[in-house]
Amino acid sequence: MLLDLRPRHQHHTPIGEVKISSADIASRMFSSNEKNTAAQDSDGPGASDGPYEDGLPVECPAHTTEAKLVQRIDLHVIPFLCIMYLLAFLDRVNIANANVFGLSKELKITDGNKYNTALVIFFVPYILFEIPSNILLKKFRPRIWLSICMFGFGMVTMLQGFVQNYSGLLATRFFLGVFETGMFPGAFYLIGMWYRRHEAQKRYSFFFSSTTLAGAFGGLLASAIGKMEGVGGYKGWRWIFILEGALTVLVSLFFFFLLPNFPEEVKWLTEDERTFVRRRLQLDQGQSARERPMSAKDVGNVFKDPKIIVGGFMYLGLIVPAYGYAYFSPGIIQSFGLYSPIQTQLHSVPPWAAAFGFAMLIAWFSDRLKHRFLFAIFPICICITGFAILLSVHNRPKIQYPALFLVAMGAYTAMPVIVCWFNMNLGGHHRRSVGSAWQVGFGNIGGIIAVFAFLKKDAPKYITGYAICIGFVCLSATSCMIYFIMCKMQNRKKDKTPTNLGLTDYEKMELGDLGPDYRYLL
Repeated sequence: MLLDLRPRHQHHTPIGEVKISSADIASRMFSSNEKNTAAQDSDGPGASDGPYEDGLPVECPAHTTEAKLVQRIDLHVIPFLCIMYLLAFLDRVNIANANVFGLSKELKITDGNKYNTALVIFFVPYILFEIPSNILLKKFRPRIWLSICMFGFGMVTMLQGFVQNYSGLLATRFFLGVFETGMFPGAFYLIGMWYRRHEAQKRYSFFFSSTTLAGAFGGLLASAIGKMEGVGGYKGWRWIFILEGALTVLVSLFFFFLLPNFPEEVKWLTEDERTFVRRRLQLDQGQSARERPMSAKDVGNVFKDPKIIVGGFMYLGLIVPAYGYAYFSPGIIQSFGLYSPIQTQLHSVPPWAAAFGFAMLIAWFSDRLKHRFLFAIFPICICITGFAILLSVHNRPKIQYPALFLVAMGAYTAMPVIVCWFNMNLGGHHRRSVGSAWQVGFGNIGGIIAVFAFLKKDAPKYITGYAICIGFVCLSATSCMIYFIMCKMQNRKKDKTPTNLGLTDYEKMELGDLGPDYRYLL
């Protein structure tokens, strides 16, 4: 029996089939869903008689199977990107843990909004350099560019541990934003160039859950490092920056050799395996245009599609509650007045752990059902519920603390679904590199809003902050509905349009997801 490589939701003209034996498909975390789409009986792996658009066969190498190749890709791509982003997010938000241990007091920034300004300055370069960073990633290769950025933000994090005044803190936070700008959109862009769309959500959510693991790990690590108060003449908060930054620098040296490149460039696949991986993605997403340099005109053309703009607002609406939680949850827990600094750090861990588990559960169902919209809206509703409780209930920690679980589970589950949905609906290197960077860059304007939504004068009730978060989560939900309708309308329009329009392969490559054969995942 033959396995059709095309996603079930698409309506392409037949362009390729591959034989694959279900006996070779392992039952693992990332391959369980793919197993259900494979043939249940086959003459064996490797053979194929289905032509691709250029007349060449789409053939799985005889020595392996598609499922085994996907598992190898998982092992070479996902773990390293997860560790990289875990360290990046840890270095970004550990200032919240350091503040619990006296950063603001020692640097004399307890007055006014100086602490909030130190948080917000990070986002200025982080927003401005997203698209240039993804262009450089495509030019220099992911392994080189991402490892350089990783070394840079690790070094800057270490330097935060030695700052002596407010100016020094501002400078280090700015350069932290410079070096971290490429991490998130670059990793999402790279993952999208390795997997078919109905395979992607589990990988995206697992990668994105590095943030929840970083939050949990950061709380545990800060509670331990905080006990180093006075060691070497340094306060405990300084050691948080020094040790976590040093760990990132050390790992970046190894990752220069371990981080993955694009499928066309990796050495751990043979030539016939690279060809098969590239063609299975072409069947799903169209040709990538990896070999053609990107021009300013290419960037401008991407923004002619209104779905690109809507994608930015989908993400913006969730960034505000996500960063609000990441930066201020330790302070919110501390405001309960029940815990010491170390106990506060420990109580910040369980909501992050719950968010990780819930995100992976939603991702599994989303991939299995090949649907995104409802799996974005459902966690968004959970997030709104959590903020509504925090907005209306005060001085009752037994109710407020569980509400933090709902906020973390909702926000950090909906975000990877939205990013995966948007990114994997962009065809080709050019539209995906620009679109993913735009979504993350524009969305992170929400980080600036989040920082000034939770002001010290509003503690401990933070009514303004919670109300702002609810408003932006509703913005995200509305944007998701608009994006869903736009994709559905374009699919219907394409269904009614002849696919044989005489377009050359080059013209189809340039159109990407705008081409007549492409169908958007809903």
